[in-house]
Amino acid sequence: MIWRWLIPLSLAAGAFAASVETNAPVKNFSLPTFTKEGYRSVLLRGNEALFASAQQIDVAGMQLTLFTGDATNRVETVIVSPAARFFPERNVAGGEHGVRVLRDDVEMFGTNWTYDQGERKVVLDGNVRVIFHAQLKDMLK
Repeated sequence: MIWRWLIPLSLAAGAFAASVETNAPVKNFSLPTFTKEGYRSVLLRGNEALFASAQQIDVAGMQLTLFTGDATNRVETVIVSPAARFFPERNVAGGEHGVRVLRDDVEMFGTNWTYDQGERKVVLDGNVRVIFHAQLKDMLK
């Protein structure tokens, strides 16, 4: 097996610059990013990653962990999917397969999903189910 892997990482928040040439998938893939201050911002992990191009990483068994980006190092959101695509230049992840989004206050499931790091927004466009773990006061008024 011959492969070459170069990943220059910036310490800027949300920077996922990758320059990769490989003919085999990377097992137990992990790509952390940090804020300018050096705090964890995002951790992309997968059972297996295939670098389709410098603009696209296909991740099997994806777990995307979003941190507060400050000294508390608290996890804000975890996004889990059996198969996803990650676009490092745009800081966007997505896929057609199922996804589970976990937060302290809400849990969401669905398909045909995207996550945009710049907007910090998740969009679910199929078979959506939401479970609220917080009280919803006056929602029907």
